[in-house]
Amino acid sequence: MNWSIVMNVLFVVLIIAAIVLGVLYYFGRKLEKRQVEAQATIDAAKQVVTLMAIDKKKLKLKEAGLPAIVYEQTPWYARRAKIPVVKAKIGPRIMTMIADEKVFLQLPLKTEAKVVISGMYITEIKSVRGGIPPLPEKKKFLDRFRKKKDDQKKNA
Repeated sequence: MNWSIVMNVLFVVLIIAAIVLGVLYYFGRKLEKRQVEAQATIDAAKQVVTLMAIDKKKLKLKEAGLPAIVYEQTPWYARRAKIPVVKAKIGPRIMTMIADEKVFLQLPLKTEAKVVISGMYITEIKSVRGGIPPLPEKKKFLDRFRKKKDDQKKNA
């Protein structure tokens, strides 16, 4: 085997990897700046309201029943993702809102809660009658197999 050919191939692979890392760094910084601007906008429009969650589901953006402008302003790569949607009663009105992932997991159904909203986005839970429920434990992939193994040992 000719070592010069191997070294040339490794050199080309190293250059390609460096270019890919540079591009990822550039786009990462760009997205980070965009996120900071979006967070500033969310913070400027936030307000505390009392709502009662009627229903909550993870739906695709088009199926969620949100205004058309929300779908149009969403980037093409995020349109197919499922988002946490909460149908809530705020005063006399029933509204469909998007929730933060953590809020979606903690928000109890059919219970009054004080939450922080920004437009139609629920960002945080302030209080719930009866206390804010804890976040559910995150299931690990390997726990499924361990549970089956433990059940087999008990049955044997």
